[in-house]
Amino acid sequence: MTEVPVGVITHYFSHLGVAAIELTEGELKLGDTVHIKGHTSDFTQAIESMQIDGRMVDRATIGQNIGFKSAEHAREHDVVYKVTA
Repeated sequence: MTEVPVGVITHYFSHLGVAAIELTEGELKLGDTVHIKGHTSDFTQAIESMQIDGRMVDRATIGQNIGFKSAEHAREHDVVYKVTA
């Protein structure tokens, strides 16, 4: 398994359990597995839903900001890695 950095967490909405990612490289699609890593965060999960400006989307690319339901508490500046086989 390899991990490729694709973005950074820009905000975490604790009352919703939703994290916002700014994509800086590559793309993310529904079903992709991501690894969120920071000073106190370190977890892996599948992307089961994504939204851009309140609209459900299947994929996102460089420069877009997405929101996704986070399995754990993510923190601003945590790095988001896409896990590939």
